[in-house]
Amino acid sequence: MYKYRAQLTKGDEIRYISHLDYAGVMERAIRRAKLPAAYSEGFNPHLKMSFASPLSLGVTSDAEYMDFELTKPLCQPEVFDKLSQALPPGIKLIRVKPVKEPKPCEGKKHKALMAEVEQGIYDIKVPLIGAWEKAVQAVKQFNGVKEINYHRVTPKKTRDIEVKQYMLEPITIGLVDTWVELDMKIAITQSGSIKPAEILELLVKEYDLPADLGKARINRSQLLGQGKPLIDLV
Repeated sequence: MYKYRAQLTKGDEIRYISHLDYAGVMERAIRRAKLPAAYSEGFNPHLKMSFASPLSLGVTSDAEYMDFELTKPLCQPEVFDKLSQALPPGIKLIRVKPVKEPKPCEGKKHKALMAEVEQGIYDIKVPLIGAWEKAVQAVKQFNGVKEINYHRVTPKKTRDIEVKQYMLEPITIGLVDTWVELDMKIAITQSGSIKPAEILELLVKEYDLPADLGKARINRSQLLGQGKPLIDLV
């Protein structure tokens, strides 16, 4: 089998489709592209593909990553062109690279794609509904505390998450027209992480950031492993 890694986008047109639906869109695109896709064996075979850290609903991304397998090798430009032409609005193919698996004598295979993720970089835009100075002070106070908990409630369980363990750098803040812009660098670990929307919620509700939470626009600009974009790890 021959494995490839793709960097893609998730744009405004599809920001509200689930990760599962996004994966389904990509599977259909590979079929439409008539690439020699590899399938699993068994009663219900499925295309051999995997994704990096899933996005929350409503979040866009410049850095979605997918590994997929083909039954025969194709040159990178051919894979790129065929797959690009088969993608729907809202998804753009940025790069494709073949995954070079080490030879048996060279050691272990590549980690699973999701296991390579170590951090995500996010930019958030949210309407300012108060004084700019108050917004700056809210972020300054958040950055200054050593520990803060977020109470996460899901259908299956409820738990408190210590947020600062996942904050790799202080949040930066800027103002463009009437929009507050926040940049966050968040650690993503095998044991868990914190979502940028959850941090924004804390800023508004606990630190009085004067912003319209319901109109926030969150974008993931990059996913990194070993300090590099995941596409550069293969």
